[in-house]
Amino acid sequence: MAQDRLKNEYDVIVVGGGASGLMVAGRAGELGYRVLLLEKNRTLGRKLNITGGGRCNITNGVFDTREFLQVYGSAQDFLFSPFAQFGVKDTFSFFERLGLPLVVEARTRVFPHTQKAEDVTKTLAKYLKNGGVVVRTEVKVKKILKEGQKIIGVELADKSVCRGRALVLATGGVSHPETGSTGDGFKWLAELGHTVRTPSPDVVPLEVSDEWVKELSGVSLSFMKITFFADGLKTFAKKGKILFTHFGLSGPLILNSAREVKKMLEHSQVTATIDAFPDTDLGSLEKQIIKIFDANKNKVLKTVFKDIAPHGTAEALLPLLTLDPQKKVHSLTKEERKKIVQLLKALPVTITGLMGFDRAVVSDGGVALTEIDTRTMQSKLYPNLFILGDLLDINRQSGGYSLQLCWTTGFVAAEHLKDVLG
Repeated sequence: MAQDRLKNEYDVIVVGGGASGLMVAGRAGELGYRVLLLEKNRTLGRKLNITGGGRCNITNGVFDTREFLQVYGSAQDFLFSPFAQFGVKDTFSFFERLGLPLVVEARTRVFPHTQKAEDVTKTLAKYLKNGGVVVRTEVKVKKILKEGQKIIGVELADKSVCRGRALVLATGGVSHPETGSTGDGFKWLAELGHTVRTPSPDVVPLEVSDEWVKELSGVSLSFMKITFFADGLKTFAKKGKILFTHFGLSGPLILNSAREVKKMLEHSQVTATIDAFPDTDLGSLEKQIIKIFDANKNKVLKTVFKDIAPHGTAEALLPLLTLDPQKKVHSLTKEERKKIVQLLKALPVTITGLMGFDRAVVSDGGVALTEIDTRTMQSKLYPNLFILGDLLDINRQSGGYSLQLCWTTGFVAAEHLKDVLG
């Protein structure tokens, strides 16, 4: 690498200071390249700092690569090569090498041992500093500059130009636009001639019309089963954690159902039922309720229902029974008792839509993988252009899969800068 660089000339320009941008810039600096990282926010890793509820679900602890890649659907065939170069085990080793050990929790989700997302950002910022990466924040890229099929640099909003022998786009998708993910990368890539599928919210909460759901805003239930129906016909069911909100339903179970629900909504009226006791059949649940009633014979339904319904839900669910809440439980008929059982096994929900980009954990869409050499993350249209992370048209679930894609594509791109720079 030549040493006599002009002030605004670099080996590598990285646009975007999120997960994939921090990884590729840090690794490129570690390998000895002269790197410029451009970030339009005031600070690095703004979206990274809010992932996993502020704890940063950094990856998923499924160490078998073939099993791990199944969550990416049709994209998995494109991802065997990059994940063979840098997979889940490598992510553990990488962060531990940087002094940030990881821990595996429920559902194989992986977090930093400190449980703080900002520690991930700080660790990577230190990685950049140690590698001599030049970081410029509050800088907006206006357009990408090219000569023929070669990228030569970027023009900034202030009309200044930064030149680089290689350009890495790591601007993220369009989820949580308040963090700076506003789709700039998609616009530039389309202008360069890449095929870009229009993004839409993908891993995102569901909007519902039911008032009882909204009344439970803030309540989280750890193990529920939700069954979705299209025009009354059962389509699919999943078990997991549900979070009730002022607009509808969220939580891991809901987020990872949203992609399928979105397809259903295109052609059908979508309803759902929530089973509050998925591991208990109707008969067993009725016996449990009879036992509680027998112990509280002279109490009214409103009082006893709190001992039956999931914690914190009784007040919102009781009106759904359309029974007299002041009726003594010993006076309830067999039919009324069965009505309680059936409600708790199938709480009714009407899905009206998906929430927008502002609440999306992941959006779909992006650059067609057929236009990317995923062995290196190079554009097939511009060999010195590398495209990473959420800019790629890859569907994925919540639970660490999106961030792992960022770590993998960022590291692999850095390793293959030599293909362009020598």
